[in-house]
Amino acid sequence: EAVMLAVIIIVMAVPEGLPLMIAIVSAQNMGKMLKDNVLVRKISGIETAGSLNILFSDKTGTITKGQLEAVVFVDGTGTEYRSYDDVVGELGQMLSLSVRHNTSAVLTGEGAYMRVIGGNATERAILSFVSGNKETANVTVTGSIPFNSQNKYSAAHIDGDYNLSLVKGAPEKILSRCRFYYDEKGQKQPLKPDDPVVNAKIDELASRAIRVLALATCEQDIGEDALPDGEWTLVGVIGIRDEVRPESIDAITQVMNAGIQVVMITGDRKDTAIAIAKEAGLIKTEKDIVLTSDELAQLSDDELKAKLSEIRVVARALPSDKSRFARVAQELNLVVGMTGDGVNDSPALKRADVGFAMGGGTEVAKEASEIVIMDDNFSSIEKAILYGRTIFNSIRKFIIFQLTINVAAVLISFISPLLGIENPLSITQILWVNLVMDTLAALAFGGEPALQRYMQEKPKRRDEHIVSKYMWSSILTGALWTFALSLVFILSSFSHGFFRVDAADKYLLTGYFTFFIFISVFNAFNARTEKMNLFDNIGKNKGFLRVMGLIVVVQIIMTYCGGVILRCFGLNVTEWAFVLILAFTIIPVDLIRKLIIGKSK
Repeated sequence: EAVMLAVIIIVMAVPEGLPLMIAIVSAQNMGKMLKDNVLVRKISGIETAGSLNILFSDKTGTITKGQLEAVVFVDGTGTEYRSYDDVVGELGQMLSLSVRHNTSAVLTGEGAYMRVIGGNATERAILSFVSGNKETANVTVTGSIPFNSQNKYSAAHIDGDYNLSLVKGAPEKILSRCRFYYDEKGQKQPLKPDDPVVNAKIDELASRAIRVLALATCEQDIGEDALPDGEWTLVGVIGIRDEVRPESIDAITQVMNAGIQVVMITGDRKDTAIAIAKEAGLIKTEKDIVLTSDELAQLSDDELKAKLSEIRVVARALPSDKSRFARVAQELNLVVGMTGDGVNDSPALKRADVGFAMGGGTEVAKEASEIVIMDDNFSSIEKAILYGRTIFNSIRKFIIFQLTINVAAVLISFISPLLGIENPLSITQILWVNLVMDTLAALAFGGEPALQRYMQEKPKRRDEHIVSKYMWSSILTGALWTFALSLVFILSSFSHGFFRVDAADKYLLTGYFTFFIFISVFNAFNARTEKMNLFDNIGKNKGFLRVMGLIVVVQIIMTYCGGVILRCFGLNVTEWAFVLILAFTIIPVDLIRKLIIGKSK
């Protein structure tokens, strides 16, 4: 008997349904997330996404639309040209050469069917700017240097009608080496490296959230990985616009209201990055810090940790900056999210607690991430965070429901022998209770809807316990109330008076078994919401109602058809009334607890 009692207590005490519930709720939400363009590669990434403290996000295609368009060309005198047709003479020829032959994008088709393919979005946008006119020069590309984060420019050498090296890249890198510029006739004119006219025009474009690239030529042939020192000639500066997604503005607001710090990482120059960040709602006060990669490199880790909470934008960023941010933030015990799409982003995605790869990114980046954002949209990241918080809250609701039954069942199973009475729940009845609180409950709580109010909660700390003070109050209140009613049910002459008298107390014990199941069902409504309204958003989880309805129907059938095997012998109307009323009392008791907890906050 002692061994049997020990086995019963172990079976009741161990929440073996929790792993099953986590698997079920994660699988159910993975399907929902896929409909919202969020592909979960690793299940652990969903729940972690809901606990983010800081999120490092790319700009292009994530916060912005990623549909780049070259909208303006500025020559060495500061004159603006809205289209390629406005650029006349030899200057237009130099612009065409610089764009067409120093790129990995290509033009295909003719006339109305002409398309720009290949390359990255920036190169496609620039090539589209000059695609309306045919190339008249006869030149051949004899060598090239692809863009890299160290040089911050790409270059190509052409022979034929022109024997030049064409350069395209960051204005601050190119203008510092330019000593001349081309006028409209293609003649070289002197240019100071810090020419105020050109730099003022670049600053003006940046303030309008227009990204700029400089185009230049030089007479030196290209080396293996860089151009030799020499005097360069400025062709001009081309401006590219990428509008902020309207939905990203709302999503960023939601994420920031959720207590998550959002840091935009971009390769744009500082002024452009600031303009876009202000439009997106990332920069709101003068305390918000904007750093360039060079400024970041000058900070020690301790200095970076001190400023991290106020950093909003990193401009001219390098891939290594992402990895450093992830490491420093984790050393501060923050849960880190990182977005990326390139091969160079993979180390940072791997290092972060949650890596968000873009659907249009490389396969290497996707393999290093936990979650893939199929539409490259920041609003989808916000949805991933919401679903992560929903899953965490669903798990907590399930734990409240299960541990309440566990604690009550263990108490009654342990105390009954000490009081000299037989365990009021038989082995087969305990198996049914176990099924109710494990598999069926997992299905019921796994379908809880993603509520927007979860985004108002504070992020969970990395070391935060899964069972909170609120949960303990709910578990102990429900379990102790169930245990107290169980003692009243079994021991008091008052409760005995509602049941038919027989030597084996079979009707009383049938009533108790039914009472235990029904009080668990009523408490499920308490557990699924922290609100006073127990039917809050219940229509969005119809599976919960179906599962609870199934438990009630099966329990009624078992009460009349269980017989000796289930130790159930049917109840009459009076017995049913007593059982239901006694079980229902757990609802007002828990509502009182919620009222007290609410007033104490």
